[in-house]
Amino acid sequence: MKKKLDHIGIAVRNIEDSIEFHTNELGGTLIDRYRSEAEGVESEIAIIDIDGDRTELLMPTNNTTSPIARFIKQKGKGVHHVAYHVGDLDQALKELETKGIRTLEWSLRTNKHGRRLIYLNPADTEGTIIEYCDYPELKS
Repeated sequence: MKKKLDHIGIAVRNIEDSIEFHTNELGGTLIDRYRSEAEGVESEIAIIDIDGDRTELLMPTNNTTSPIARFIKQKGKGVHHVAYHVGDLDQALKELETKGIRTLEWSLRTNKHGRRLIYLNPADTEGTIIEYCDYPELKS
């Protein structure tokens, strides 16, 4: 299945400072900002567009349960995940299964922008957090 880079997720400690850097210093545009308290997310998210490429800034809102908070405690701030757009998430999941690549099933969800997503198990991706996503409303 064909894949295309969708976005990079960056774990940050201070979203205001990160937004300022990405917009003022890198020339990006803030296209959305929202808070998600969904289990397994618990973050404030800012989406930055830089010449058609997207970056998600992720700041934990709960330092006890947020996976972003755990990531920062373990590895520090920085790149959290790489997301790939797949044409059909259901088909991509079947392909992963045939290859023996596991997912973090609890992470399967649809975000506020209609993007369906799931994270692959880092134990099967050489430690990298990889997101697969699709946009069902864009399918013909």
